[in-house]
Order: sequence, then C-alpha cells, then structure tokens
Amino acid sequence: MTADKRIGIFYGSTTCYTEMAGEKIQAKLQQLTGQSIDMFDIKDTQLAKSADYDIIIYGISTWDFGELQEDWESSWDDISTLNLSGKTVALYGLGDQLGYADWFQDALGMLHDELILLGCDIIGYWPTEGYEYTASKGQTEDGEYFVGLSLDDENQFDLSDERIEKWCEQIVAEWQAS
Repeated sequence: MTADKRIGIFYGSTTCYTEMAGEKIQAKLQQLTGQSIDMFDIKDTQLAKSADYDIIIYGISTWDFGELQEDWESSWDDISTLNLSGKTVALYGLGDQLGYADWFQDALGMLHDELILLGCDIIGYWPTEGYEYTASKGQTEDGEYFVGLSLDDENQFDLSDERIEKWCEQIVAEWQAS
C-alpha cells in the first residue's frame, strides 16, 4: 500500500505538454491511491528535493534531434548527486515519433540511464507496440518496452489519456507488489 509513502512528480516543460501530462498523472494517482501527490517544475525546484520522496515520477521531453528539454539540461549534472537508493522511480516522456523518428524518446532513455546508476528501483516500463519510429534510446535492449510511459501529443494525442490511465494503474500495482 502507498499510504505511508510520499509521492512526488518532478518535470521539466517548455511548452506545457509535459506539465499537462504530469497533472493528469497526478490526478489519476490521487484517485487510485486516495492520497495527495506533490508536483514540482524543476525550473523552480532543485532535483535534490526529489530525494525527500519514497516514490518519484520524473517527466521529460525529447527536443529536436535527441536533445534534452532545457530545464533538464540545466539540472543534468545534479542527477548524479541524488541519493535515490531504496527509492521507487517511474518515468514518463514526451516526443514526436514521426517528425523525429530517429530520436523518439531519447531524453527518456538518457534520464533512465543516469538514474539506474543511483540504486533506485525503476518501474513503469511501457510497451513499444502502437508507435511508429525508427530508433530510440528510450527503449529496452530487446525493443519490447520503453523505459517509461511514452506519450506523443503531436501525433497520438487521442491516445494519451488512455495511456496515462493504464500506466498509472500499472505503476500502482507494481509499487504495491514490491
């Protein structure tokens, strides 16, 4: 159960899409768990604050040709200083699978690769089925999953709410099982 666990969402958002996805995740998780979930824009809040939470959700978007969103880029060196040992972490990312098919969800993968080194338990891997892209640093080695929820509000906006709902149910089940 999550009642004794503090849950926080930390995101970077230039165009508000990552923020809006975070708000939907926050609302769904509050509905599923019955508890308050804190949410922070990393432009205004240091990443170090995430270590105050037991369950952490990070939101990131991929820009242009596999680039980091600007707030994440500014905070990137702080990731290695986080104490996330024993924490449960889930990730969500936004990208454009048609316009940037060779770099779809690259930032999600880059963030995952940094966090996995910190001893946290990463949950919430999401199937790659239903997406059309050429390459991604954000998928597992076998190509079956993304390392977190993958959203494409540019080309598949009509699927985002359903994906968020299913993913939230999935991560609640995963952290309750652990």
